[in-house]
Amino acid sequence: MATLEVQGLEKNFGGVRAVQDVSFAVGPGEMLALIGPNGAGKSTCFNMLNGQLKPDAGSVRLLGQDITGLAPRQVWRLGVGRTFQITATFGSMTVLENVQMALLSHHRRLGGLWRPVAGMEAAPARALLERLGMADQAGRPCGILAYGDLKRVELAIALANEPKLLLMDEPTAGMAPQERVSLMALTAQIARESGIAVLFTEHDMDVVFGHANRILVLDRGRLIAEGAPAAVRADPRVREVYLGSGAVTGAH
Repeated sequence: MATLEVQGLEKNFGGVRAVQDVSFAVGPGEMLALIGPNGAGKSTCFNMLNGQLKPDAGSVRLLGQDITGLAPRQVWRLGVGRTFQITATFGSMTVLENVQMALLSHHRRLGGLWRPVAGMEAAPARALLERLGMADQAGRPCGILAYGDLKRVELAIALANEPKLLLMDEPTAGMAPQERVSLMALTAQIARESGIAVLFTEHDMDVVFGHANRILVLDRGRLIAEGAPAAVRADPRVREVYLGSGAVTGAH
């Protein structure tokens, strides 16, 4: 069974058809990239999947369960994690405390919390940070971290929810080239090992073609191509959309 199944998704803003009849699926352990030029509808599509926007038509299913139109917190509770283009962490709290809070929330232990957090979920939080290469920075406040390290912390926070599906919006934005490769290679490894389905948007075509198992291409709200990286790179419609940018033809 596919982890995520999307059928006939549509969203209009006044007279603008932002997403038109979009259908796709992503399976356990798969890295699926959603690409397209600015204004193609990628963010709108993402926001419908995790409940920030309600679709005008179509359905979203998670492991066969209809989650169309559910609120973001409900979708998160069902096992959909998300990272954002702009990182969202508590800057004054340490790296470890940020992950501890995510674990406490996942286990529904935040309500009426009055005890110090220090010892709560500390061991699993440290294990997550170890997995993401951030254990040595566990005691540092997130507010002073380098941007690439913040991205790893955000991924740890998303993984604390034990997601079945991980939505990553521009996961490598603002990172140095080597950091981008490292983060996405790690994400792909975790996805395979844990059976997490990953859907990500990304402007860096080297990241897309280097780490995606399959690629979806949106243009003006419609899917114009879908398939393995080599097939998508060779598709004349995709070349036309990116004509002159070298973004697709220059990928290797």
